[in-house]
Amino acid sequence: MLETLRNAFKIKDIRKRIIFTFLMLVVIRIGSQLPIPGVDSEVFANWFASQTADGMGFFDAVTGGSFLNLSIFALNITPYITSSIIMQLLTIAIPKLEEMQRDGEDGRKKIAEITRYLTVALALIEAIAMAIGFSRGGYLEQSDSTAVYVMNIIMVIFTLTAGSAVLMWIGERITEKGVGNGISIVLLFNILSSVPDDMRSLYYRFIFGQSFATMAVAVLLIAVVLLAMVVFVVVLNDAERRIPVQYSKKMVGRKMVGGQATNIPLKVNTAGVMPVIFASSIMSFPVVIAQFFTVDYSSIGGKILTMLNSGSWCKPSQPIYSVGLIIYIVLLFVFAYFYTSITFNPLEIADNMKKQGGFIPGIRPGKPTSDYLNKILNYLIFIGACGLTIVCVLPYVFNGVFGASVSFGGTSLIIIVSVLLETLKQIESQMMVRNY
Repeated sequence: MLETLRNAFKIKDIRKRIIFTFLMLVVIRIGSQLPIPGVDSEVFANWFASQTADGMGFFDAVTGGSFLNLSIFALNITPYITSSIIMQLLTIAIPKLEEMQRDGEDGRKKIAEITRYLTVALALIEAIAMAIGFSRGGYLEQSDSTAVYVMNIIMVIFTLTAGSAVLMWIGERITEKGVGNGISIVLLFNILSSVPDDMRSLYYRFIFGQSFATMAVAVLLIAVVLLAMVVFVVVLNDAERRIPVQYSKKMVGRKMVGGQATNIPLKVNTAGVMPVIFASSIMSFPVVIAQFFTVDYSSIGGKILTMLNSGSWCKPSQPIYSVGLIIYIVLLFVFAYFYTSITFNPLEIADNMKKQGGFIPGIRPGKPTSDYLNKILNYLIFIGACGLTIVCVLPYVFNGVFGASVSFGGTSLIIIVSVLLETLKQIESQMMVRNY
């Protein structure tokens, strides 16, 4: 990785792209520290510190601490991620959007434009909900004048919406003039910004005040676990099953052409990090919403919310709440199969192979090929979902059993590794094109 970056800096065009990306990330960090006018940040920080919802911690991690600081980027790029997911689902359900996606570059530009409008709409809705919650919780600056109080609410709504729109624009500029996918880079940078706080939490929980032998063992175990998880995620991200494909020869004029052998690379983790994002969002959404209201946690509803809260999982003193972890694992598998089914169509691939004279050795073209690909795909999805489950569940077990409070978990690790590998591949690709 260091060798790739060193070689990239030797090329003027790529060096400019890397510097541009770095400067945009600096702008994001500055914006993450600018408080929203009209909000009492100290009161909100005290309230946030009293919350036990792990969903709140993860939300603050993906926003790079902007949510805790109640900065102008508090919503961050979460509305854009949500709108992108919605558009992917609608593309499957609405024929007009599916046709638009197949129109090439023009169609993709139209879908991107619709996604931007949907992002602003979602950001506005979330900003209104947050502003109302802030006003009810007393987190806005108090004023005897009703007009001033209403103006504070309006100012919070527009600031949050504008901040999310600006981040979306920065992400698109990074994609256009920087390196890698801009939105993914922003998300990666936000998560990395929370790592120092997590390391500090681990230090005070397991190392500070301990004997030298205990400290040495704790540091060694933490380093081994982190290294093992990173290696596992890298292997899971790059592992693939290659299906051999043979193309028959065709007569073109007086020459025989074709006949080459190739393969279809099917990734083991076909759905990537999307099942984790879907499952985490569904589990944490009720918990996060409940934090803005008064909830009796001794009631049935309160116990259900506690069960959904990942901060209550794997605690030896309260094993019943770990039922929520089982629900989370089931959701991971369901969304792994669901997301792959809407992004990968074995029947379409089999038809395209048949039209081009291609076939899998030992498998007849057409429906038998589609059934074969579907069988292999289901097998791979199961293995990939098991891998995702291991990566995501281990941090919850660690937090529950040892009482650590770390927002850096399996989801964050998968995002970091995936984005870093993809960005390095894009830099290498640009260097290769430059050399040619």
